[in-house]
Amino acid sequence: MTHIVILGAGRVGGAMARDLAPDFKVTVADRSEAALARMGDAGIATRPADLAAAAAVKAAVTDADIVVGAVPGFMGFATARAVLEAGKPLVDISFFDEDCFELDALAQRQNLTAIVDCGVAPGCGNLILGDLSRQWDRIHAFECLVGGLPVVRTWPYEYKAGFSPIDVIEEYTRPARYVKDGHTVTLPALSEPELLDFDGLGTLESFNTDGLRSIIRTFPQVPDMKEKTLRYPGHIEKMRILRETGFFGKSPIPLGSGEVVPLDLATALLFPLWQMGEGDEDFTVMRVTVEGEKAGQRLRKEWNLLDRYDRATKTTSMARTTGYTCTAAVRLLAQGGYRRKGISPPEFVGQEPGAWDFIREELAKRGVVFVEA
Repeated sequence: MTHIVILGAGRVGGAMARDLAPDFKVTVADRSEAALARMGDAGIATRPADLAAAAAVKAAVTDADIVVGAVPGFMGFATARAVLEAGKPLVDISFFDEDCFELDALAQRQNLTAIVDCGVAPGCGNLILGDLSRQWDRIHAFECLVGGLPVVRTWPYEYKAGFSPIDVIEEYTRPARYVKDGHTVTLPALSEPELLDFDGLGTLESFNTDGLRSIIRTFPQVPDMKEKTLRYPGHIEKMRILRETGFFGKSPIPLGSGEVVPLDLATALLFPLWQMGEGDEDFTVMRVTVEGEKAGQRLRKEWNLLDRYDRATKTTSMARTTGYTCTAAVRLLAQGGYRRKGISPPEFVGQEPGAWDFIREELAKRGVVFVEA
């Protein structure tokens, strides 16, 4: 039986382990005893490991056939490199800041497939773009709007983090890139707010984040591309106040007789408020719009997703949409449906005939349904 080793036993890593366990031998590695204990309760094998150390990563994956990366973003690049150095294929959702193609030569040298950014966003939007680029003659425009939000809006932030909270702050501080008229534009995150209406949800606000990632490089021929994050109205201003005041700074500042790192203080205060508690319900909303042409005919396609917390399994929507996209890619890789060697962002996977259809069908089996308009 194919052995899958999942690095990270957090909310999303745990959901992926449970999804894969009926069909594969699954082992989860993490340094958190409490997180591993939750896996043990589900009958899934566990391995204590400090995944911040490359040697520990290599030891954890030594008998893996496929590795799934589910560590926080700041650890993702080093973890992926260690997995590839260990000679193991990888499907990763850590969304690290570094350029994924810096690992391409290593993956090629090792003759390995490494699929990165394989969640809901980045992930599904890239897959759709890759799939349509294979079918159409030209792509003129791509837009992805996406957000994960709590059902219950609680003052003051009206937000809960469906994934690693430190990665949320990265979204608010990392410069946001998009493409306009064939030129890459870089603006601060949280810029260019817009109010947008969504059926069944009402009005949300959108803002720039650096969600295009690899497709700026892989689709230079597309003149207009944008990704924006969705939140409840008012969230942008609160985050901008914190950021511009310096609370997200990473350099120590004097305080009393010592020093403090502002980000450490901010996370200590924010994360308890952002943590999803037992039974807290969330939803994921996504709208992907692609415009182009084929045989001289102008075309436009829109894909919509509205996914909600699964009460039966107590699985958050963000864990479902991110994790099940990744596990679908694992299944595709395990059955030989994708063989390209080197680093593959999801748009490369989408260019493989039938790959997006396979992943979309796997998602639909689990109730994560994209509706084509």
